[in-house]
Amino acid sequence: MRPSKRVSLTVAIHHFEETHFCGHTVYGVSFVIDKTADDAKRIMVRLQYKCSLHSLAFVPKHNPADEAEIEKLKHFLKCRENICVLTGAGISTESGIPDYRSEEVGLYARNTNKPVQYQDFVRSDQVRKRYWARNYIGWPRFSSFRPNQTHLALYQLEVPLKRVSCVITQNVDRLHHKAGSRNVLELHGTAFHVMCLGCDNRIYRNDFQTALAKLNPNMTIVSKTIRPDGDVELSQEEVGGFEIPSCAKCGGILKPDIVFFGDNVPRTRLESVRRELERSDSLLVLGSSLSVFSGYRIVLQARELDKPIAIVNIGATRGDKLAHIKISAKCGEVLPKLCESRINIT
Repeated sequence: MRPSKRVSLTVAIHHFEETHFCGHTVYGVSFVIDKTADDAKRIMVRLQYKCSLHSLAFVPKHNPADEAEIEKLKHFLKCRENICVLTGAGISTESGIPDYRSEEVGLYARNTNKPVQYQDFVRSDQVRKRYWARNYIGWPRFSSFRPNQTHLALYQLEVPLKRVSCVITQNVDRLHHKAGSRNVLELHGTAFHVMCLGCDNRIYRNDFQTALAKLNPNMTIVSKTIRPDGDVELSQEEVGGFEIPSCAKCGGILKPDIVFFGDNVPRTRLESVRRELERSDSLLVLGSSLSVFSGYRIVLQARELDKPIAIVNIGATRGDKLAHIKISAKCGEVLPKLCESRINIT
């Protein structure tokens, strides 16, 4: 019997459930398995199937991507080696996280509740209590969301293929980090850190969850429909006597390290974005309507610097007239086609 060829199969699999096969536990990590070529193919099929199981409930209606447009985008990537990528909430909807503005399925389309405003959070103890109570209930679910095919494709384009130089994201969900991306600028901050408004103290959100649990042992409400920034809807009665801690260093107000509506992106972060754009050779926008000026400004800067611009997003965006290529489609349908699966038979 002819012996099977050996294969070194490198798999970057980041899934929202823990899975087991070939004696390995897979949960948001990268690993290498030596198997026969036939086994490797079966494993890849199984992993690709598992990666497609993310919820699509918050992805708006859309038409399939046009193959001719995808070919144009492939050519766009092949001709460039230093692409700056801007991502928005539209890429995370394929992981099950809703956005604000998607037609019919976004938060604004489903209810009239608006996100918390920065000034309201700072001025009102009651607003802070309500925010942290809702965030406390939503955190276990929000923090467990896993990257989808778009996040994984961007990792491939950045690390093994070396086409992407930087990922600038408007999202606060850390899914790019979970996918393995290395040079990530979080334009609007991250939900995974908590900061003090009175001093330089910062703590991990998971540690803050432990502190909240100790102060509120009777808060046992089950997580409801998640909101884009990780909180859930609660009634005033459900918020009740929820307790929140002050900063352990100075007694100041603690808030998530997120740029709230009505707040400004830190100047140092804007300067970092500008530097990344200047050293890039193009801009690729994924899953953003560019309605928020902090994102649209990046497209305007790219145009000012004479950088070619490509946009992939379901529906129209604010920057369509500035784009050299625009594809109206789901990012998870387009990006994986730009990256070949790498199985090296030895």
